[in-house]
Formats: sequence, structure tokens, C-alpha cells
Amino acid sequence: MELCQETIVVTGAARGIGLALTKALVNQGGRVVMSDVDATALQEAAAGIEGDVLPVEGDVACGGAVQALAAAAEAWAGPKGVAIWINNAGLARHRWIPDYTEEEIDLMLDVNLKGTILGSQAALRLMKPRKRGHILNVISTASLRGIPGETVYCAAKWGVRGFTQGLGEEAAPLGIRVSALLPGGVATDFWAAAAERQAPLEKFLSAQHVADAAVGLLQMDDVCVPRELVLRSLDDRDFTVSP
Repeated sequence: MELCQETIVVTGAARGIGLALTKALVNQGGRVVMSDVDATALQEAAAGIEGDVLPVEGDVACGGAVQALAAAAEAWAGPKGVAIWINNAGLARHRWIPDYTEEEIDLMLDVNLKGTILGSQAALRLMKPRKRGHILNVISTASLRGIPGETVYCAAKWGVRGFTQGLGEEAAPLGIRVSALLPGGVATDFWAAAAERQAPLEKFLSAQHVADAAVGLLQMDDVCVPRELVLRSLDDRDFTVSP
């Protein structure tokens, strides 16, 4: 899909991967609806972007807020409607299993899993009448293996990955593509309180790496469905092998 003048929704857009995604899409001529629960950070981020952006405050775990985001995006998009919806918002609390509070568990499941489901519902409802569109879920390699200190986050992301696979099957007959992007460690504030992090941040991916991968994936011909892309840094390995 050509991104120029297409309307794109990005959740979790105030910082990190979401902000890098927004800038990369604007650089391609996209019109980006930026959503985030942090209103102050969102306004500051939007003010620093030279391009066509619309900041919309909202909590992805709240159905009413997601519906309001979809309505604002559709109104701003005009006749062409929303072409791309990127479910990027996510968070983690790095704890050992006995140390999680019930509130932290609820928060991670609500934002990571429920937020992706609600966003995908909203996107499908907008795209279905036009029989075109692309939903991209930014997941994590935490959906591929269990990681100590990230168990609840892994549980949420495994759920997102399974949901995304089913979503792709339902959306394809409607002419809508669904893709998953699974980054490994990314050097953002996400890792500030990690309980277990062996690799230094300088060996992680940058948010720009993830944004570049997303743009390439979205620009593929509409007949192609890039179902799942795993992106890891060269130093992000499960095994140590001597050369």
C-alpha cells in the first residue's frame, strides 16, 4: 500500500516505538492519528512533528475511548477512511511471579491484550464497508518464549499473538490484511525497571529499527499478506555459540 495521504491510527504514540512509527509514517506522506493515554506527552509529541497529525487522548483498554478514537479518525480521514490501524500501545511491570499485585496483572492484560482486541474491532468496523485496510499489531518476542521477570507480560503477548492469527483469518475474506510485528528488546523506557536484563541497552534494537520494519511491511503490495515478522538485534540470542 502506498502510504502517502493515507490515514493511519497509531496507539501508544506519545513516546518510544509509537512515536518513532508516527514520524516514519509522516515522512512517507501518511496522515497519522496519534493516540495515547498520557495527554500531556501526546500533545508535546504531536507539537514536535512536522506533518499531518491529529492527537487524540484515550485509553485503549476502555471501549468507549476506542470508539471515540475510531470516530475521530474516520471523520478526519474523509471519504477514503482509515486505511491502517496500528495497535502499538503496551506496557509491562517487571516482577518475579510472587511479587505481582492483582492490579498490575489486570493492567497488563487490559492494555496489552484487551486493548489490542478493542482496537482491532474498531479497525475492522471502519474498514469492512470499503473492503480495504491493514491492521498491524506490534507484539513482542515475549509471545514466543517464557521469560523470567516478564511472565505476566508474556501471558498477555501470547494471547495477542493467538488473537492476531485468528483475526487474520476472519479479515482476509473482507479484503483486510492483518500483520504482526514481533520486536525483541528495544532500547526504550520500557526496560527501565526490568528485573532480568542481561544484554546492555546499546545492544538492543532502536525504536527506529522497529519503525523502519513496520513501514516496509505496510508498503508491500496489497496482494501480499506479511503475517508475522520477528525482528531481533544481532546480539539478542537465546544461545551463546563460540565462533
